[in-house]
Amino acid sequence: MKKILLILNGPAYGADETFNAVRLAVALSRRDDAEVKVFLMGDAVTCAVAGQKTPDGYYALDRMLTGFARHGGQVACCGTCLDARGLTEDNLIDVAPRSTMDTLAAWTVEADDVLTF
Repeated sequence: MKKILLILNGPAYGADETFNAVRLAVALSRRDDAEVKVFLMGDAVTCAVAGQKTPDGYYALDRMLTGFARHGGQVACCGTCLDARGLTEDNLIDVAPRSTMDTLAAWTVEADDVLTF
Protein backbone atom coordinates (compact mmCIF):
# COMPACT_ATOMS: atom_id res chain seq x y z
CA MET A 1 0.00 0.00 0.00
CA LYS A 2 1.48 3.31 -1.12
CA LYS A 3 1.05 6.17 1.37
CA ILE A 4 0.50 9.55 -0.28
CA LEU A 5 0.27 12.94 1.39
CA LEU A 6 -1.05 15.99 -0.44
CA ILE A 7 -0.33 19.39 1.11
CA LEU A 8 -2.59 22.15 -0.24
CA ASN A 9 -1.85 25.85 0.24
CA GLY A 10 -3.97 27.68 -2.34
CA PRO A 11 -7.39 29.27 -1.92
CA ALA A 12 -10.54 27.18 -2.25
CA TYR A 13 -11.71 29.05 -5.33
CA GLY A 14 -9.92 31.00 -8.02
CA ALA A 15 -6.95 28.65 -8.28
CA ASP A 16 -7.14 25.59 -10.52
CA GLU A 17 -4.28 23.99 -8.57
CA THR A 18 -6.45 23.57 -5.48
CA PHE A 19 -9.38 22.08 -7.39
CA ASN A 20 -7.08 19.74 -9.29
CA ALA A 21 -5.32 18.66 -6.10
CA VAL A 22 -8.66 17.69 -4.53
CA ARG A 23 -9.67 15.90 -7.73
CA LEU A 24 -6.41 13.91 -7.59
CA ALA A 25 -6.94 13.10 -3.91
CA VAL A 26 -10.45 11.81 -4.67
CA ALA A 27 -9.18 9.67 -7.57
CA LEU A 28 -6.35 8.25 -5.44
CA SER A 29 -8.72 7.47 -2.56
CA ARG A 30 -10.75 5.22 -4.84
CA ARG A 31 -7.74 2.99 -5.52
CA ASP A 32 -7.08 -0.16 -3.51
CA ASP A 33 -3.32 0.37 -3.57
CA ALA A 34 -3.14 3.85 -2.00
CA GLU A 35 -3.68 5.40 1.42
CA VAL A 36 -4.21 9.13 0.96
CA LYS A 37 -4.08 12.06 3.37
CA VAL A 38 -4.70 15.75 2.68
CA PHE A 39 -3.35 18.52 4.90
CA LEU A 40 -4.87 21.96 4.29
CA MET A 41 -2.65 24.96 5.02
CA GLY A 42 -2.82 28.69 4.36
CA ASP A 43 -5.82 29.70 2.29
CA ALA A 44 -6.54 26.03 1.53
CA VAL A 45 -8.23 25.68 4.94
CA THR A 46 -11.19 27.44 3.31
CA CYS A 47 -11.74 24.27 1.24
CA ALA A 48 -13.10 22.63 4.38
CA VAL A 49 -15.61 25.34 5.31
CA ALA A 50 -19.02 23.69 5.65
CA GLY A 51 -22.07 24.70 3.63
CA GLN A 52 -20.37 26.32 0.68
CA LYS A 53 -22.79 27.87 -1.80
CA THR A 54 -21.51 27.73 -5.36
CA PRO A 55 -23.27 28.44 -8.67
CA ASP A 56 -25.13 25.54 -10.30
CA GLY A 57 -22.73 23.32 -12.18
CA TYR A 58 -19.72 24.60 -10.19
CA TYR A 59 -17.68 22.34 -7.94
CA ALA A 60 -18.03 22.52 -4.14
CA LEU A 61 -14.82 21.56 -2.37
CA ASP A 62 -16.48 20.82 0.96
CA ARG A 63 -18.57 18.10 -0.73
CA MET A 64 -15.58 16.81 -2.66
CA LEU A 65 -13.56 16.46 0.56
CA THR A 66 -16.48 14.70 2.25
CA GLY A 67 -16.57 12.20 -0.62
CA PHE A 68 -12.81 11.79 -0.35
CA ALA A 69 -13.16 10.88 3.34
CA ARG A 70 -15.99 8.47 2.54
CA HIS A 71 -13.50 6.55 0.40
CA GLY A 72 -11.03 6.30 3.30
CA GLY A 73 -9.04 9.50 2.83
CA GLN A 74 -8.02 11.61 5.81
CA VAL A 75 -8.16 15.42 5.95
CA ALA A 76 -6.71 17.82 8.49
CA CYS A 77 -6.61 21.62 8.72
CA CYS A 78 -3.72 23.69 10.06
CA GLY A 79 -4.92 25.26 13.31
CA THR A 80 -2.68 28.31 13.00
CA CYS A 81 -3.99 28.93 9.48
CA LEU A 82 -7.59 28.63 10.72
CA ASP A 83 -6.88 31.14 13.48
CA ALA A 84 -5.33 33.60 11.02
CA ARG A 85 -8.55 33.50 8.97
CA GLY A 86 -10.93 33.76 11.92
CA LEU A 87 -12.21 30.20 11.42
CA THR A 88 -13.01 27.70 14.14
CA GLU A 89 -13.62 23.97 14.02
CA ASP A 90 -17.35 24.78 14.12
CA ASN A 91 -16.96 26.30 10.62
CA LEU A 92 -15.52 23.08 9.18
CA ILE A 93 -16.95 19.91 7.69
CA ASP A 94 -16.83 17.03 10.16
CA VAL A 95 -14.19 15.10 8.21
CA ALA A 96 -11.63 17.95 8.34
CA PRO A 97 -10.65 18.60 11.96
CA ARG A 98 -8.30 21.25 13.29
CA SER A 99 -4.77 19.91 13.42
CA THR A 100 -1.16 20.81 14.13
CA MET A 101 2.28 20.94 12.56
CA ASP A 102 3.14 17.86 14.65
CA THR A 103 0.47 15.93 12.75
CA LEU A 104 1.78 17.23 9.43
CA ALA A 105 5.31 16.23 10.45
CA ALA A 106 4.15 12.71 11.35
CA TRP A 107 2.17 12.35 8.12
CA THR A 108 5.19 13.56 6.12
CA VAL A 109 7.56 11.03 7.70
CA GLU A 110 5.04 8.19 7.19
CA ALA A 111 4.34 9.05 3.55
CA ASP A 112 6.01 7.36 0.60
CA ASP A 113 5.23 10.39 -1.56
CA VAL A 114 4.47 14.00 -0.63
CA LEU A 115 2.80 16.25 -3.20
CA THR A 116 2.43 19.98 -2.64
CA PHE A 117 -0.02 22.31 -4.35
